[in-house]
Amino acid sequence: METPSVDPTGEDISQLQQQWERNPQENVDSTTQFRQQTQDPPTEALELGMNPDPASQFLENPQGTEKLVTRLEGGSDISHESTHEMPEFLQASDLWYCPDGSFIKKIIIRGHGLDKPKLGSRCRVLAFGFPFGSGLPEGWTELTVGVGSWREETWGELIEKCLESMCQGEEAELQLPGHSGPPFRLTLDSFTQGRDSWELETSEKEALAREEHARGSELFRAGNPEGAARCYGRALRLLLTLPPPGPPERTALHANLAACQLLLGQPQLAAQSCDRVLEREPGHLKALYRRGVAQAALGNLEKATADLKKVLAVDPKNRAAQEELGKVVIQGKKQDAGLAQGLRKMFV
Repeated sequence: METPSVDPTGEDISQLQQQWERNPQENVDSTTQFRQQTQDPPTEALELGMNPDPASQFLENPQGTEKLVTRLEGGSDISHESTHEMPEFLQASDLWYCPDGSFIKKIIIRGHGLDKPKLGSRCRVLAFGFPFGSGLPEGWTELTVGVGSWREETWGELIEKCLESMCQGEEAELQLPGHSGPPFRLTLDSFTQGRDSWELETSEKEALAREEHARGSELFRAGNPEGAARCYGRALRLLLTLPPPGPPERTALHANLAACQLLLGQPQLAAQSCDRVLEREPGHLKALYRRGVAQAALGNLEKATADLKKVLAVDPKNRAAQEELGKVVIQGKKQDAGLAQGLRKMFV
């Protein structure tokens, strides 16, 4: 039996993958301009299927971070006009940094109480300034945390994170790294009671994870690997709260996440997702193949060769592995030739 290349649902999608590789811009949402590959992603980002690229931008470009903070603190002429109406008791330094570095929130009007939206909370929200195509209507709308297709796009993910940090009546501006325009504004008018993930029964978490898994596979087949990765990540976040070793579905989710990460040009994340699979199932052929592809993209040709040969040892007729191994061999010869030429120049 031949193993498909990177299909998370068990179907052969090699033709679809080739189509994406020929014209990736038509299949990846335009909002991915805010999401770039990180060098050394934290484990939490891998588990949740999130790309922590803005945080890496902060670390690699501290001057850019200082400019962003200065702008949010009112030191730039592009600040929103309503910041001049800030209550006297509010300090301009009231900033909240999203833990994964994806945005900074500046509180314009403080909310009241200590409660914040949780899973299942129905939130009455006023969104202003978000770009066309973000999936968010201008003006008042209702959003439910943890539910709805609005969460599948990049903007939905950011807004959900922001809502989970807000109190009732809070008004805030969001600024993204690299975005030089006016901040986006979000107001949380009211919300219903929700529940933290630790309050859910095991069966409830598993049911929600299955829903996210199924939705992720639908999005992948529809040509949206980024949206699929978010669904797989949310499913993993639910299952990671269960006692070890956790349900076997975690293995499939990590393997699926690796498929998405390869298509999104994130080989290091993909390799680490495959590591999670192979820790539980050392002979998982799809994970071995995908890790081999990821290692080749990272230039780790010996590791790539080892993984691909393991696939072919079990499935000698696997054309995808054969072709990828052939590419690795050619890449290795070019690398050796370049090294030899460099050595000859040293002794001329």
